Amino acid sequence: MKVIEQLLINAGISPIAGVDEAGRGACAGPLVIASVILKDPFAPELSVVRDSKEISEKKREEIFDLIQRCATSINVVIVPALEVDARGVHAANLDGMRRAVHGLDQVPAYVLTDGYAIEGLGLPNLAVWKGDQVVVSISAASIIAKVTRDRIMRAMDEQYPQFGFAGHKGYITASHTRALNEHGPCIEHRRSFSNIAALIHK
Repeated sequence: MKVIEQLLINAGISPIAGVDEAGRGACAGPLVIASVILKDPFAPELSVVRDSKEISEKKREEIFDLIQRCATSINVVIVPALEVDARGVHAANLDGMRRAVHGLDQVPAYVLTDGYAIEGLGLPNLAVWKGDQVVVSISAASIIAKVTRDRIMRAMDEQYPQFGFAGHKGYITASHTRALNEHGPCIEHRRSFSNIAALIHK
């Protein structure tokens, strides 16, 4: 998992920021982007850090707290559904990544991202294929983003209990589709997504 970060550190390039998002494919709720600089990506206690999708919700909460203790800087950007609709999910994601990096307390010497290079960042950066699985800093960012977004979706579930957001977190599932067909979309649904647009224009 540590090859890329090790090569950079061996070359005297640090600190390193990892960046990842949660909620890109959801049809409801915000897009959440996190940027994380770890004190030491190779610290033994961080051996439990993995891609957030590979870890149970309960375990992610525990690792979230661990990352908070092991990071020198964390920044989270929350892009609401209305902004995702206005800008498009890809443009909103790239802008959120830039904001997440530039909002860190430290200026990173290098930025590693999951899948997408950050155009216009103004800092050296590299998009890593399956980065949330092979770079500790990106995995840490994926957990911070995922836990933050899940907490938002659980709170949203209390406001809109008819949709079951606490369960599916805004992604398209059979139960979510049934709820949409019964109640129609709420303000937290992304109108730019085809399944939501189809309901609006019925």
